[in-house]
Amino acid sequence: MSPVEVGQRAPDFTMTSDEGKKVALSQELGAGPVLLSWYVFDFTNVCTGQLCSHRDDFGALQQFGAKVFGISTDSHHSHKAFRQLHKLPYPLLSDWNKRVSRAYGVLYETFGDYEGVSKRSVFILDRGGIVRFKWVTEDPKVPPAEGRILEEVKRLRTA
Repeated sequence: MSPVEVGQRAPDFTMTSDEGKKVALSQELGAGPVLLSWYVFDFTNVCTGQLCSHRDDFGALQQFGAKVFGISTDSHHSHKAFRQLHKLPYPLLSDWNKRVSRAYGVLYETFGDYEGVSKRSVFILDRGGIVRFKWVTEDPKVPPAEGRILEEVKRLRTA
């Protein structure tokens, strides 16, 4: 399966949130940009920094109409504890079966001793579900640039 590229429709999905609720992408579209932020593992340094950056900028992201979702292959139970610990104001989605990470082209088949782990990546979708920004790194130690994310979300809001 080829990775999702800018200009393409984002594959729809339904995943379980940290609250145990089903979240369907198709139900989240329409109001403004959607930020999908993949990370490797709950409770690790770079991932914590990535998700806390979104938390710290959440007011601005909301001001621009964005919905924010963190995504990894960890369980929704792990996500719940991680979200509570860091007071994240947005849902964390569990791609436990790895289908969504694979569909977006952001899955490490092997990562050290692990199989099927999400790559650190960010997709920003417009209100119609078209990918307008994509950032993927092969180096799990490199976080996304939060300033660039804010710029892209703001650009979509004013487009």
